[in-house]
Amino acid sequence: MDFDLSWILLGLPIAFVLGWLASRWDFRQLRLDNRLAPKAYFKGLNYLLNEQQDKAIDAFIEAVQKDPDTSELHFALGNLFRRRGETERAVRVHEHLLSRGDLSASDRDRSQHALAQDFLKAGLLDRAEEALRKLEGTAYEAQSRLALLSIYERSRDWLDASEIAHKLESAGQGSFSGRQSHYLCEQAAAQPEAAQGLLEKAIAVAPQAARPRIDLAILQHQAGQLDEAFKTLVALAESAPAAIPLVAERMATIATAAGLTDPALALLEASYAHSASLDVLEAILTLQLRSGTPMADVRMRYIQHLEREQSLVAAARWIAGEKLEHEEFHPQIQRALDHAANPLKRYRCAACGFEAKQHFWQCPGCQAWDSYPARRVEEL
Repeated sequence: MDFDLSWILLGLPIAFVLGWLASRWDFRQLRLDNRLAPKAYFKGLNYLLNEQQDKAIDAFIEAVQKDPDTSELHFALGNLFRRRGETERAVRVHEHLLSRGDLSASDRDRSQHALAQDFLKAGLLDRAEEALRKLEGTAYEAQSRLALLSIYERSRDWLDASEIAHKLESAGQGSFSGRQSHYLCEQAAAQPEAAQGLLEKAIAVAPQAARPRIDLAILQHQAGQLDEAFKTLVALAESAPAAIPLVAERMATIATAAGLTDPALALLEASYAHSASLDVLEAILTLQLRSGTPMADVRMRYIQHLEREQSLVAAARWIAGEKLEHEEFHPQIQRALDHAANPLKRYRCAACGFEAKQHFWQCPGCQAWDSYPARRVEEL
């Protein structure tokens, strides 16, 4: 059977035309897809800038569906889910990224860091710790260590917190000696048998820190070591004089029991002269009354304080011992003054403004260390 070459001559132009049409169609489709994906992306960005997070998420999901290989879209979507509190969906997005074999090393580290943030947001501290530990040696190492430090502080794991703080300081991330002293004080509170040694170590770690000496003085006072406790408070006055208002009352108690009223009065008077704290003044008045100073002279100190500082608390305490012209109304007036003065006796965190009746070394609100001044709200 003879083969007809005319079919070949006829088929070649047809094949060429069909191939050209197919290539043009693929090119048009590619251009269309490339236009649609950025359009959805920028639409989502616009919604995000206008704080329309629901619509932004829908737009980013659409963009991801059109271009599933773009990691940036996944990161944007995962971060949006986390900000909205939809941590399960954020975890799924970032775990999907980590499961991809074509992901670059930098994007893999970024995904791991984002996943750790998801777990932190969800309060899954164990899983967050595991994810953060995997970031050692990456560009996110410093951030992961700070997050780990926060986790260990929240879980009161002071030994691991101390280890991470040491790594951060060694890496040049600042001084963590103050925190290290707090960690030792926390350990001392949990280990009474080793408390004194831990507190002495805390003083050596941070000589200017107030807490170790205050805790040590309390420990010595409770053990009946009055002279040692007073010496510790004298050392506190030299190293951290601003903290004296926190221990003024205890100093008066220790000095009275140890027969050290005169040196205690001299120390407290010097502190009050430098900074007129009502807590220090109250301790001074306590010692003066115990040493036989007339009540009238003691009470005049409130008036002298009012000349120096405008204090509603001091005014209320002075009026409490005075006879008024209409004495029958004194109880009502006193209750009103005390009620108005009570909020002024609180301590306030300088970092977040959280107020409390007692002084905290670590703010219960924002977890910042040493953010509570030793002076009360009225005196700030």
